[in-house]
Amino acid sequence: MATQRMLKFVTVGRQMPEKREAADRSQDFHEIYREFAAAKATEQASRCSQCGVPYCQSHCPLHNNIPDWLRLTAEGRTEEAYLLSQETNTFPEICGRICPQDRLCEGNCVIEQSGHGTVTIGAIEKYITDTAWEEGWVRAITPREERPESIGIIGAGPGGLAAADRLRRLGYQVTVYDRHDRAGGLLIYGIPGFKLEKDVVERRNKLLADGGVEFVLNTNIGEDISFDAIRGRHDAVLIATGVYKTRDLDIDNANARGIVRALDYLTASNRVDLGDEVPDFEDGELNAKGKRVVVIGGGDTAMDCVRTAIRQGAQSVKCLYRRDRANMPGSQREVQNAEEEGVEFIWMTAPGAFEGHVTGEAATAEERDVDGLYGVAAVRVQKMRLGAPDVTGRQSPELIPGADYHEPAELVIKALGFEPEEIPRLWGVDGLEVTRWGTIKAHFQTHRTSLPGVYAVGDIVRGASLVVWAIRDGREAADSIVEYLGSTSRVAAE
Repeated sequence: MATQRMLKFVTVGRQMPEKREAADRSQDFHEIYREFAAAKATEQASRCSQCGVPYCQSHCPLHNNIPDWLRLTAEGRTEEAYLLSQETNTFPEICGRICPQDRLCEGNCVIEQSGHGTVTIGAIEKYITDTAWEEGWVRAITPREERPESIGIIGAGPGGLAAADRLRRLGYQVTVYDRHDRAGGLLIYGIPGFKLEKDVVERRNKLLADGGVEFVLNTNIGEDISFDAIRGRHDAVLIATGVYKTRDLDIDNANARGIVRALDYLTASNRVDLGDEVPDFEDGELNAKGKRVVVIGGGDTAMDCVRTAIRQGAQSVKCLYRRDRANMPGSQREVQNAEEEGVEFIWMTAPGAFEGHVTGEAATAEERDVDGLYGVAAVRVQKMRLGAPDVTGRQSPELIPGADYHEPAELVIKALGFEPEEIPRLWGVDGLEVTRWGTIKAHFQTHRTSLPGVYAVGDIVRGASLVVWAIRDGREAADSIVEYLGSTSRVAAE
């Protein structure tokens, strides 16, 4: 019976959920994909080949049991499919929306390799969990018994929240500290609503709070409370701060007025979407409306910026990337969505300098910036070509001499990636070892740091990476903390 419901990829074509028309969706920040109806989700799940070696599962950082919950969906057993999906994934409704499935599970689907088109795994995962929320199958944590041990988690992003969920389910007392006024990290302030609507994150945060996780927000470690104080309060500590320091450009006028960091720009937009008052948005500094916008970078953050600028009513949006389309790190699906919405990609280009309006006598002291410029006016664009491969095997971009040109711009957004902040210095911590890149040094399986009882996960260990990797790290670290607390309890008892 199960076999008859599956293996339909030879007769049923691949279909994604209906995508809103570009002209419609580019006017707001709502998600662009409509929901699968139950019949369509069942049909698309039935395309799975149920292969003996499921590459979709092995290429998922969480090793989600994808073939089995696809089969359950195809059989109409949606609640069972949800229960199975959440055994390995703390936030399946979030991963179903923002994971780069084209690079992970779907990109390695066996029937994709055979030319039949991948199973739409991400859309089905989203359908399963959204149905679970609608039907009331997602419930707050109710531990079988309460434990006295306490864990402090620094950072309310996906890694910290995944660990909090797992530890709280086992009855541990969990407190999550974060510098922002809402939990969620980049899920709230970094990822735009058209990819992940904020109520999806906020309902998960509420569920954790209802289950007994304590949130201490608007708290800067090293300022409002010391790291030593947190260690003193808790039996174990998990660092899950992420990386927020933006990489910069070493070129002329890189900090002129109108040249902004991607995270500042996205945070302002998301805060406005959440209903906050944002002065830097209201005065136009972090608002693309009516401006010619240039975004520098080729990763997923750059894609978020270009698509946000379109929705803010930019006059034009262009993206500079120093390699070609095939070599860009961002999701190809996101590039296609951006192009449909009116973004122009200028491949094989890099900024050489920023040109500005020279301030005259009429400009006030407040209007003049340190470089004697008043606002960016254009980007001097350098054309590139691909040369010999670098150590990773990717061809290195090379400058084409004499091929520069000027691209007009009133707003330039730097989406060049992120680096870790100097945690030991900022927090005044002795003995916390870091790598030569500034990330915290932690064991790759247990996530232990050089300090007893202190663990670290996510981007602050890996460098800028994917949400799904942070979730995996958080779950693994929670298990390591449980083992550590168990051993320390035994020692105390002896």
